[in-house]
Amino acid sequence: MGSIDTTGYNFTAGPETVSFDSFLFDMDGTIIDSTAAVEKHWEGIGNDIGVSPEIILQTSHGRRTIDMLRILAPEKATWEYVQSREGLLPKLYGSDAVEIPGARPLLDSLIALSAPWTIVTSGSLPLVSGWLKVLDLPTPEHLVTAESVQNGKPDPACYLLGREKLGESAGQGKEVLVFEDAPAGIKAGKAAGCKVVGLVTSHSVEEVLAAGPDWVVKDLTQVKVVRREGDGKVVLEVGGLLVRN
Repeated sequence: MGSIDTTGYNFTAGPETVSFDSFLFDMDGTIIDSTAAVEKHWEGIGNDIGVSPEIILQTSHGRRTIDMLRILAPEKATWEYVQSREGLLPKLYGSDAVEIPGARPLLDSLIALSAPWTIVTSGSLPLVSGWLKVLDLPTPEHLVTAESVQNGKPDPACYLLGREKLGESAGQGKEVLVFEDAPAGIKAGKAAGCKVVGLVTSHSVEEVLAAGPDWVVKDLTQVKVVRREGDGKVVLEVGGLLVRN
């Protein structure tokens, strides 16, 4: 995703100790960085529909391919087309994706404690399962993918469904933490009644802050699992928090 300009800010605040019942992770920009592959994906679609990939990429991150197609080329907005296109990415461009720093250790730590977690993504099932396989990353029991909901991020439906799948429906007094990099996803997480850690991996600091996350970090190396309490809550230490110079 390249280097994000953080002029005027630094990641030196904290650490803060927080505790949550369960955890919801966005995929691209949060667990992996597949920017190069996604650019090739939209280049191919752009050629199909006669729209410049550069124009598409200005607004596509964090949003479902089908939602973009409903705007740009409604005749292509079918799950068959989306799944066929997205399913090719891990197969053709597997070497273009890398892990977001700290993602694997954080997931491994949660799994070691049997903490409830899942992935809530704007990607289709073939895309997400393909990337997890290529990068040999853990696959949660309850994936929420683009096909799972009627409306994509920033609509909160995906994160509400993620909470439900983990048995943590909103209004039950459960504390759920979302990890997100895209403003649309941050807004979706907040609207679903979750606390949100915003990552500065794909958007400017200003764009991330404007979406209203509860904490902002550079990447997931700043998030450490401390322990799991007797009541099931997982205690985290979140350091390297964003502050203005």
